[in-house]
Amino acid sequence: MEKWLQIWQWLLANKRWLGVLAGTILGLFYLIFGFLKTLVFALFVFLGFYIGKMADDREDWRDVIDRIVPQQFRE
Repeated sequence: MEKWLQIWQWLLANKRWLGVLAGTILGLFYLIFGFLKTLVFALFVFLGFYIGKMADDREDWRDVIDRIVPQQFRE
């Protein structure tokens, strides 16, 4: 377990290699599942990240929706 932690810390310190790893994983998803499924998967990952960030910041989801959705559609 200690070895994985060291690898993770090294990747965080070397952003280029983290980008290469992310690109490789996304490339494999593209080859295995296809372009549209990869985009949908990336969207879910982004939404999960955003919801987790919201939870970390203790931000109310209603405030986020108020910032995203125009006023004319909220009433």
